[in-house]
Order: sequence, then C-alpha cells, then structure tokens
Amino acid sequence: MKQETPPKGAQRGTGEAYERLQREDLLLRLRFAPEAGHIWLDGKRMFLLHTGAFGTLRQELIETVGIAEARGILTRMGYQSGARDAELAKKVRAELSYFERFCVGPQLHALEGIVLVEAVKVEVDVERGHHYGEFIWHESIEDEAHIMAYGVGSESACWMQIGYASGYASAFMGRSIVYREVSCRATGDSTCRIIGKPLEQWDDAEEDVSYFRAQGFVNRTVVDFGAAKARDTSARRERGGDDPAGRYHDARMLVGASAGFNIVCHAIKRVAPTDAPVLILGESGVGKEMFARALHGESSRSDKPFIAVNCAAIPEQLIEAELFGVEKGAFTGAVSSRPGRFERANGGTLFLDELGCLSLPAQSKLLRAVQEGEIERVGDSKQRLVDVRIVAATNEDLREAVERKSFREDLFYRLNVYPVRIPPLRERIEDISLLMEYFLDRLTARHRRSVSGFTDRAIDALLGHDWPGNVRELENVIERAVILATDGGSIDVCHLPEIVARSKRRGLMNPSSSGQLVGCDQKMTIEQSPGSGIPLNVSGRDLLSADMPTPDLLRIALERHRGNLSAAARDLGITRAQIAYRAEKLGFADLFRRRS
Repeated sequence: MKQETPPKGAQRGTGEAYERLQREDLLLRLRFAPEAGHIWLDGKRMFLLHTGAFGTLRQELIETVGIAEARGILTRMGYQSGARDAELAKKVRAELSYFERFCVGPQLHALEGIVLVEAVKVEVDVERGHHYGEFIWHESIEDEAHIMAYGVGSESACWMQIGYASGYASAFMGRSIVYREVSCRATGDSTCRIIGKPLEQWDDAEEDVSYFRAQGFVNRTVVDFGAAKARDTSARRERGGDDPAGRYHDARMLVGASAGFNIVCHAIKRVAPTDAPVLILGESGVGKEMFARALHGESSRSDKPFIAVNCAAIPEQLIEAELFGVEKGAFTGAVSSRPGRFERANGGTLFLDELGCLSLPAQSKLLRAVQEGEIERVGDSKQRLVDVRIVAATNEDLREAVERKSFREDLFYRLNVYPVRIPPLRERIEDISLLMEYFLDRLTARHRRSVSGFTDRAIDALLGHDWPGNVRELENVIERAVILATDGGSIDVCHLPEIVARSKRRGLMNPSSSGQLVGCDQKMTIEQSPGSGIPLNVSGRDLLSADMPTPDLLRIALERHRGNLSAAARDLGITRAQIAYRAEKLGFADLFRRRS
C-alpha cells in the first residue's frame, strides 16, 4: 500500500492526542428516559440491543441473502450511521480543531458499545482533499458476533464498522473516503486495524466500493450526453482535425448512499425487468429523469430508444403532433410527414416528464395510446401499433388533481401501477458529500478549472443547507463556486453567496471560534452575544422567520411548561412541529428532551 505524503499544512493527530480528549461533552448529550421508553443522543432516538440478538440477526441475514449481500446491507447501514454522527461531531465541537472534532466518531463508537478505538495516525487537509487515517479496533462487537457463528476464517468481518468509518470521514471531508480493514480478529489477528484515504488514492478499491452500492447501476454512467460528440471528435482527429470542445464529456451518474436513495434503487431494480408503467414522484430537481434512465438501462429494452418528453414545454396545440406524429399537409406548416415520440420510442421507453401539465384533451388521447398500444398521426386515418413502456414523472399530487377534476382518474390508475417516490435532498443528508465531490469533478472538467476541494466552513454550509431546489440546486451552487474560486485554490463560504445569505436570514450561520469567517480575500463577520451563539444583529423574529416568537419567548414558554412542546406551542400560537424545529436550531432542544 502506497501512503501519500501529507501536504504542507495538513493537520495531524496521534493516539496520545486522542486519549487526552475527554468524552464529557458527548455524555452530556446522552439522555435516558426509562419512564417514556426512550434513549436520546443529541435529539436522535437510540436503543440498546443484546449482542446475542445482533449476532443472530447477522447470521440469519448471511444465510438468507448470502455473504456478499449481507455485507453490503451492513456496510450501507454503517455508512448512514457514520454520516449522521458527523453532523453531531461538527456541532458538539464546532470551535475546536479538525482532529478534535473528528475524534467524536471513534468516541461515539465506544460510547455506543460497538468498539474501542485507538488512533494510530490521522492526517488531514480538507481544502486539498488529503486524508489519511489509521486506527486500531479493540473488542469489536461485529468480530465477536461473527466468530461465535462461524469461527475464525479468511475474510474480515467488521462490515458495519467499516461503513461507519467511511461515511463519517466522507461527511467530514466532503468527498469519498474509503476505509479498509487490513487486519481483523475474525481472521486470527489479535486486533483489528483499519486505514482510510480518498477513493482515488486506492489502486484496487472496486470491491470495497461495491458494498456501498445498493444496486450495480449506482455510481456508474447512466447517460453520456457527450458520447456522440466524442465519436465525432475522435473521427475528426483521425482525419487530422481538432475540436477543443470535445475534451469534455457530459457523462452523468446516479450518486448516493442514503437509506432513501437505496430504497429507490431497490424499487427501480425490482420493476425494471417488467413492462409495467412506472410513475416517478418527487419534488422538482430530485433527479426523476436520471432514475428513469437507470430503469431503462436495467430493463430488457436497454438496447432500444429512450425518448424523453417534457410535457410542460410543449404548447397545447402541438402536443398531439409531438406525441403521435403528423402527416404532410395535416395543417399549415406540416410540409412533411414525421413520426411522433411514441413511434420514435417503439420497442423502448417513453419518459413523460411533468405529466400533470397535460390538458384533459391531451390526457384522453394519451390514455388510448397507453391502453391500446395504438396511435394515429395527426391528419392520418391509419392506426399504428407501438410497443412502448411508459415511465411518467410529476412533482404534483395526482390524487389531488383527480379530485379537482384536472387529471383523468382512468389515466391516473393506468399509469400509477408502480409508483416510486424519490425523497428530497434534505431527507438524504448522507448523499450531499458524495454529490459535492461528483459535481466538483464534473464541473472543473467542464470549465477547465483547477479547484482542489472545499474548506471546512464550506462543507458545513453545504451540509447545513435545506436545499429547496434539491440536486439541481446543489449542482448550480457548485458550478457557480467553481467559477468564482481561485484557480488552484479551494471553495470557501464566500464562493457560496446564496447559501450564506439564506443561512444568515435563518440565523443558522456557524461562525468560527473568533466569530469570523475568514478567507476568499475578504472577511465576513457575525457578531455574537457571549456564549449564546445567536447573532446580535439579527432580531428574534428574523432569526425564526416572519411571525415567529423571539428566542427569549420561546425559551420562557418551554421552561414554563417543563418541556411540553404542545403546551408551549399553544401559548405561542404556533404548531408543535414549528416549535420543535426552532428550538433545535436555536440550541434549546435540551429544554424539551429532559421531559422526553
């Protein structure tokens, strides 16, 4: 294994430094409420599980789905847990060094009874993407469970823990960090030893990465919009020509590792071999077309056309001609016959995006085509048979549209055979760091820029944003940042103006220990009241959003009702969900968790 030389300025940590760090700040966030049957760790509900029960579950998983599938499931589960714990780590030690914050994860592993972690070496330079971590694991619960069931063998067994370490480090770095178990008690070693570094620094990481994929099409090219251009460019170069624009290939992949993302991937894989219509639901910008293309690629029609139609972009008077084609002379301007999208997709998949925008007459014509597999060109009397699989997508609630009589009920039931909901990005926090790296690589290539990565402050800002525009917004933000960043430098918070402005409006900007966000040839200062973490120059109503109570009133209401959220919300004239959200963001969560 080749170890990279750490760049100048990389932070380093050792086992001795790790041992000096205390765990009191984590213990203070752990609360037991046996009278309610709850255990809370920083507002996230936890539970205890017998080691024997975990071992039985693990063994049954292996025997049921096989060792490779079981390993993948446990690795992905650990990854999600690690990425979520990284949020806690950044919050609990926000004012401390990277190493001190990074050590929250290993300490949480010990606190949760999973494994005792000994740090051997930690080197990190977030801005340049350098990460090298080496740890020893003592008394691993996974090893214990595996050895009890199968004895000592030839394969390492700490799958969930490797997933945790990789997810935790990836969330911290804003890029893919892969940890590997290089020695393991399950193979006869005295302790387990792990090493982690960026994905691209491993020469043979394909097997490691495969366990993080819910399905084979994840993190692989789903569509290459530059393939034809590349072929043309290659041919031109063979003839002695050149095409500078051909240097960039717009190859797109489905990227993610969150539970919500994985569930969608499993659903796509299950329905892909069939010819059933699929209705993809989700907010604007979540990537509905990408999932539709992945479905087509996994189907038996993958070698046939994939034709996409944006129903909202076609004028009402042209929708029939676009979908079903037109005969010469059918109307003014129809100077030649041409096939519609159904004919072009014959044998393959027709993707109808923004389905809810179709008018009722257009819906009626679409229903017959879907139901009978027959179409008729505009201006023609001939029926044409088509073999097309329909994949539709919408960000509207079609059931409500049916109730409003703006969408045909019979068409809804014809297309809603297999609905797949894609969760918004705010529910897929674990995917953000992977998407950040993916878009950074793509967009630096597109704009021919050299940007090394993200600063720690930029990573915090991106992970803390609620992404109303979802994946499309994230791509847009990173593209702007790539253009604004200094060539050869890294993306900092000043290259994320919209994110910073929105965070300041919501009172969620996390300043550094000095109260300043320094860098990018400028300083952005947020004044703070001592120890409060609340900006002095932002009013309580601004901090919480319009028509909301001030932080002081919110605290008083929670204390008056001894943490009863419903009662406090009634006093303030807001909903329980609103008070819970705002108390969490203002750091008052401990006032209602005491009662939980």
